[in-house]
Amino acid sequence: MTQILAKLVVIGLLDVLAVAQNAQQATGSVQGVVITIDPDGGRSVVPGAKISLDGPKHIDAEADAEGKFTISRVAPGSYGITAKAPGMTATQNLVVAAGNVSEVALEVKVEAVNESITVTGTANQVDTKEASGTNTVGESAVRNMPNRDERIDGLLPLVPGVVRGPNGRINMKGARATQNGSLVNSADVTDPATGATAINIPIDVVSSVKVLSTPYDPEYGKFTGAVSNVETRPGEFNKFRVSAQNFVPHLRRLDGSIMGIAAATPRITFSAPILKNRIAFTQSVEYRYERDSVNSLPVSQRDTRRESFESYTQVDMNISQKQTATASFTIFPQKLDFLGLNTFTPQASTPDLHERGFQAYLQHRYITGSGDLLTSQVSFRKFDADVSANSNDAYQLLVESTAGGFFNLQNRETLRTEWEEIFRVHPLHFHGSHELQAGTEFAHSSYDGRQEFRPVEIFGLAGVPLERIQFGPTSSFSIHQNETAWFVGDKWTVSNRLTFDLGLRFDRDSITNSVNTAPRAGFVLALTKDGKTLLKGGAGLFYDRVPLNIPAFPNLPARTVVALDTLGGFLSSTAYSNVIPNGLQNPRSEVWNLEVDREVVRNFLVRVGYQQRNTVHEFVLTPVASGPVGILSLTNSGSEFYRELQVTGRYQIGHSTLNASYVHSKAFGDLNDFNQFFGNDPQVVIQPNQRGRLNFDAPNRVLAWGEIAAPWKLTVAPVLDIHTGFPYSTINQFHDFVGPRNQLRFPRFVSTDLQVLREIRLPIKDKHARVGFGVYNVFNRFNPRDVQSDLDSFRFGEFFNGVGRTFHGKFILEL
Repeated sequence: MTQILAKLVVIGLLDVLAVAQNAQQATGSVQGVVITIDPDGGRSVVPGAKISLDGPKHIDAEADAEGKFTISRVAPGSYGITAKAPGMTATQNLVVAAGNVSEVALEVKVEAVNESITVTGTANQVDTKEASGTNTVGESAVRNMPNRDERIDGLLPLVPGVVRGPNGRINMKGARATQNGSLVNSADVTDPATGATAINIPIDVVSSVKVLSTPYDPEYGKFTGAVSNVETRPGEFNKFRVSAQNFVPHLRRLDGSIMGIAAATPRITFSAPILKNRIAFTQSVEYRYERDSVNSLPVSQRDTRRESFESYTQVDMNISQKQTATASFTIFPQKLDFLGLNTFTPQASTPDLHERGFQAYLQHRYITGSGDLLTSQVSFRKFDADVSANSNDAYQLLVESTAGGFFNLQNRETLRTEWEEIFRVHPLHFHGSHELQAGTEFAHSSYDGRQEFRPVEIFGLAGVPLERIQFGPTSSFSIHQNETAWFVGDKWTVSNRLTFDLGLRFDRDSITNSVNTAPRAGFVLALTKDGKTLLKGGAGLFYDRVPLNIPAFPNLPARTVVALDTLGGFLSSTAYSNVIPNGLQNPRSEVWNLEVDREVVRNFLVRVGYQQRNTVHEFVLTPVASGPVGILSLTNSGSEFYRELQVTGRYQIGHSTLNASYVHSKAFGDLNDFNQFFGNDPQVVIQPNQRGRLNFDAPNRVLAWGEIAAPWKLTVAPVLDIHTGFPYSTINQFHDFVGPRNQLRFPRFVSTDLQVLREIRLPIKDKHARVGFGVYNVFNRFNPRDVQSDLDSFRFGEFFNGVGRTFHGKFILEL
């Protein structure tokens, strides 16, 4: 299958290249810079200006931190181009010719005080068309905001309602990481086995990251939470561009002395035309070696290690005036040593997780003579994972610590092939304007796995075993899944004050052998004639796919729990078999939202919104015992709900942007999620299911961040994140829960991060570099990651393992 698909992709690429070389027509492109002239005649660039191109088609863009912008794939014709910055504007006419680059310098000038204001759907103004709750982290924020690991997921917590949970995973809008959709250039990038994100790409190729909390567009499916979509930057069709950074490693300091390397993350990215105006090539590679310390452990045993290599290759093609294509190839192997290391689990008792994968992707876009758009997309992904132990000794759960080697060994090999066709009709006029779309998707996934479980003993305060857990022989299995979807949608603009988003989606999953119908509807209503006050809302149904580790559950080794007396003697035993008693269903969420957006004064936007999601048919695992025989029951009986009240403000003053938000929320549901017992880092003790606050529930969160254009050409980017501490449960020496689950909480989390960058000119024409530094947890706040929750411990209730203040230097060479 892999070889056949690879040959098809290669043949397709060769055909596309041949067509590109023989094409008689091509689109053009526009490149330019936005500047302003000071009273003394000095010339300054205007970063972040909003660009609008109006003519045969309308295109929006944004200038980067240097005031530069590029608009590719522009149909030939006469255009008017407008640049807008706070209080300033510039307009100019230009002609775009096929196969040529139109260069323009836009000088923005102060607008007249009495000039009327037109509200458009740009990033810093109210959106008059989009009904769904969408938050975008744009290219400027990707470049400038502090990002400790310089990874895509480090940007997501800049979105209100998105937090990094206690296990380090991203939780969007009250959903587990495995319940969310994860896309790169609209292609699914989740692990077929677990449902979690399974791809990493260098952050330098990222143009924007969007979080869609209520995507009423029927194109989106196979999730019950929210969706993140990463868009990559288009290649350079007319010039060579290269950036390099992080070639100086971060040193590891302990007690004032340097002890090795803490991190080395060199990264280089370049883009250049292969055939001017026709084919652009982009390549980005990154090597990462990182150590993360658990300060509550001995110095020689406190580090986790991550080593990875990421390569992203992209080819953008202007085949003709009406056809474009993008192809990419990504590889992302990584090793995580001592996964789950914490105060109570030393290195020898943790697992190592080694992952390997690649993804091939091809998207073709064709515009018909009448202006309809057909988008064809195919992707193929292979993702393998191994979980191994660091010791062969018996795994032992103690009151104060853990001993022995990890109890679970895994080998997973997964494949996913996905094909999608979407047809969008040019606007039709009937009682308003209709933008119709229809599409279909097909995906095939497979999971070949092997799992082994080793014996576990639970020791009490007296140092004698209280319980022993034994497992059946190693198991191997193979699971396959076919998914089909088809959908129709209509963006109906009734008038310039009212727009509806209507959609209907059907999903079929071969695991559940069912067809799920998911209607959605959203609206945007301008409450005032000037379009500055909008009421938005909608409701819809969303169905998730079934991760392949779910149907594999009956094939996993069974377990026997042996109870022992105070001297370690036999008391009783219960043999559990793995059972799915009532078949499987697709999890389903019912979502609705309502919000008001208002431009209070010029460039000051306020949003007040409420969102509610009810999820049913979630997978829940619970033990059911009857004497010496029992079952581990996996059912669709789980349910969750999420409530969110959000108040957000955005203010742009000069070249600076400030964002602030307050979110009051509640995430509540069944707590025995399947992946916490059979995921990458499983827990061995399985207690009866309970309902309570979810592990990442943070009822109150204040988030403030900004990009500030400071004197001396500095860009200052601070982030303040304050939220309620995450909940945790109390256990005893038997590892039984005591009282209701998740009733206690960690201390309030408070973190202040800061990044400062300055552009410097190099002694090479039009070349420059950016230098600066980042400070994380500026005020050295103690934000613990571990708590002793065992009532029988003398340290019960104590918190450990906070991350202190850290500094990172920055030097980015851009040629």
